[in-house]
Amino acid sequence: MKVIYIAGPYRAETDWEIEKNIREAEMLAIAVWSYGFVALCPHKNTAHFGGILPDESWLKGDLELLIRCDAVLLTKHWRFSSGAKRERLEAIARGIPVFENLQELIDHFVEEDRNARIRLETSTHTEEIQE
Repeated sequence: MKVIYIAGPYRAETDWEIEKNIREAEMLAIAVWSYGFVALCPHKNTAHFGGILPDESWLKGDLELLIRCDAVLLTKHWRFSSGAKRERLEAIARGIPVFENLQELIDHFVEEDRNARIRLETSTHTEEIQE
């Protein structure tokens, strides 16, 4: 199964805005799971931990999780988040695919799977001919 990192704003000026950011990421994570992927949603991992440690601690940990994922899916409001921008750049630097919507993500992995099957079929056919 492909592991998809959800990136988007978490921090905000009010508790209500933080909760809205968590819910936006959560809904995207549910959609990712419903398509057969694994969603890694850092919003849920450290929800309401603000003030316990410096924000940089959470961001460093999130980047460590991100580099272990197969792709990044950005929430609708990712451009308003310095953390999500940083996560996006880290993914790009490491060659991890980044998507701005769920359909792009699905299309990418469907195509990747199709190409893998074609390579397998071609390889199997070539081996049969050589035998």
